[in-house]
Amino acid sequence: MGLSMVRSRALVGLAAHAVTCEVHLANGLPSFTLVGLADVEVKEARERVRSALQNSGLAFPNNQRITVSLAPADLPKDSGRFDLPIALGILAASGQIDGQRLEGWEFAGELSLSGQLRPIRGALPMSAALQRSEAQPPRLLLPPGSAEEAALVPGAQVYSAQHLLDVVAQFLPASVPPPPQDSGSSFRQVEAAPQNTPMPRCADMADVKGQAVARRALEIAAAGRHSALLVGPPGTGKSMLAHRFAGLLPPMTADEALESAAVASLAGKFSMAQWGQRPTRAPHHTASAVALVGGGSPPRPGEISLAHAGVLFLDELPEFPKAALEALREPLESGHITISRAAQQASFPARFHLIAAMNPCPCGYLGSRVRACRCSPDAVARYQGKLSGPLLDRIDLHVEVGQLAPEEILAAPAGEESAVIRARCASAHQRALARQGFANQALQGQALEQHAALDAQATRFLSAAVAKLGWSARATHRAIRVARTIADLAGSAAITSAHIAEAVQYRRALQAGI
Repeated sequence: MGLSMVRSRALVGLAAHAVTCEVHLANGLPSFTLVGLADVEVKEARERVRSALQNSGLAFPNNQRITVSLAPADLPKDSGRFDLPIALGILAASGQIDGQRLEGWEFAGELSLSGQLRPIRGALPMSAALQRSEAQPPRLLLPPGSAEEAALVPGAQVYSAQHLLDVVAQFLPASVPPPPQDSGSSFRQVEAAPQNTPMPRCADMADVKGQAVARRALEIAAAGRHSALLVGPPGTGKSMLAHRFAGLLPPMTADEALESAAVASLAGKFSMAQWGQRPTRAPHHTASAVALVGGGSPPRPGEISLAHAGVLFLDELPEFPKAALEALREPLESGHITISRAAQQASFPARFHLIAAMNPCPCGYLGSRVRACRCSPDAVARYQGKLSGPLLDRIDLHVEVGQLAPEEILAAPAGEESAVIRARCASAHQRALARQGFANQALQGQALEQHAALDAQATRFLSAAVAKLGWSARATHRAIRVARTIADLAGSAAITSAHIAEAVQYRRALQAGI
């Protein structure tokens, strides 16, 4: 009989919980039993592990009763990440490797039938959890590709191997001579990646001609981390502006880069070339609520989490399913999304810049200077009514993107480059950080009263605007936050009536009927 224990991790959302892979070999009828709330993919590990061991020239205990327990038993486990721990547990229990030498290590990796190690999802969250949970984190062994992700976490000791035999060679019993050094082993320690983040690579705002109001609104949105809704006829440049918005944002901080990469890694969408690049996600308007905010079993991140620390662009906003749009309300306020299921709960970060675009009416030409609208007032009201008041309240800037005549577009000079605008946005954002420690978009409660106080004239102006436009308290507070950002861009310590007046103009696009 033999018993061994190998450490690994199971992912539930972005949380990576410790798992102990216990393997017991006993006499009796030959069998291979796997227990511990394992999903179908984990149970299939029995055949992958058997073939990988045999095709690698290692002995598989065919004539013994094999029991593999993934503890704790009540923690859901999915994917093929436990193939490598199970294989090493069987080898240790059968005496082919030294089980004591496995202490101080954690393993994860999917095995091919030939013994090759394949990448896994969520290597970066796994490595981050390891660094947070223990005073002396164990070393982590992962397949190539996954190991490079995990090494992005500061302080992580990450090793990589391409084949099961390369791993086995590191944990042989003392009585077995080690393989020769020139055997071509792929086992190596992965060097920590540099933590400096590159400047964003985006299309330049200088490509956009005209649209001074929309450009100004996006500058305010970038400086204060605000959301924006662009409203205008087709072909006015709404999508062009939105796809250049990420170029106005400053480089990611190290924490933002790690969080964004962790979400992408969990979804299996991370590549090293994306490190430090603010993501821009643009789901189609047929996307479901689950695709947008996340879900499934086990819970997976949706588009709003994949856009964390970046931009979520929703074109044709009224065409999205109502349930999907209403699901945006919570993350727009809180910056995270919690997905609850009967057996588990997962939380994902969702601090994104929402840039949405829509036509003013079903035909799209309400207010156009070059083409007449053919929609009735009732059709316009029904179309705009697809967006609920609570959702519109949570969008800071409502911007009219007017249609220019062809001769105006040809005669318009090139606009400012993104780098110039980005420098102004960064300066305004630094003023906010120095004053209150976070972006203006997050001002609320006492912090809003303290750092965005209005003088008497500005208060009277805002009160008159609120009474005339029928704003809610939430919409009023958002206008004050936008005014605080406008003041920061102007280098003003106080919010004046001029700043309030500009902020009010950015919430009237739909109410004014364009």
